[in-house]
Amino acid sequence: MTEPTQEPPMRAAIVPVTPLQQNCSLIWCTKTMKGAVIDPGGDLPRIKDAIAKAGITLEKVLVTHGHLDHCGNAGVFAKEMGVPIEGPEEADRFWIARLDDDGPRWGMEASSFEPDRWLHHGDKVTVGELELDVVHCPGHTPGHVVFHHAPSQFAVVGDVLFKGSIGRTDFPMSNHQDLIDSITQRLWPLGDDVTFIPGHGPISTFGAERQTNPFVADMALKQ
Repeated sequence: MTEPTQEPPMRAAIVPVTPLQQNCSLIWCTKTMKGAVIDPGGDLPRIKDAIAKAGITLEKVLVTHGHLDHCGNAGVFAKEMGVPIEGPEEADRFWIARLDDDGPRWGMEASSFEPDRWLHHGDKVTVGELELDVVHCPGHTPGHVVFHHAPSQFAVVGDVLFKGSIGRTDFPMSNHQDLIDSITQRLWPLGDDVTFIPGHGPISTFGAERQTNPFVADMALKQ
């Protein structure tokens, strides 16, 4: 007889939103079926459908950083769903304050908001019975945070790192060296086996990026 497979403590789903195909993520605690939406940048009906399909109770909205494709609709969505917003780190207040202006500029719906809780490096956020670590990773934006669930070897990294690439640093208040330092000093120590959902594109692992990413692979940084 085969043993019944154990349900993992956490599940995740990706809902691509906005014309920029941003990876809005849905994560939930399988024990309580309480969940969080990370980076609801737009296309709210699509996000709500995903929540209904997964059969979860939404507990909160989490935000990695203040760019409009990630959080342009976070305030509206949280209000409609009656849940709080946690994140990003307060250095991204500048970006969130600009959302009302940035929306029309990019032809997207966006509105400024005030998170219920600004996050800091080392903070914890809970989703049901899950506890995720907050990792402050400045560079792409100054207040960018990553959400890491150690027991699942899983992280949602926003626009810090991608499969085969890294976040842009040609925006106001971006810093290329800060981004490299965030990846190598704060993400790599979490372990090569960590699977991550980036802000855009396919998932990968930290180990794969350390071997092949042209910007931050171990060999690339040695040269």
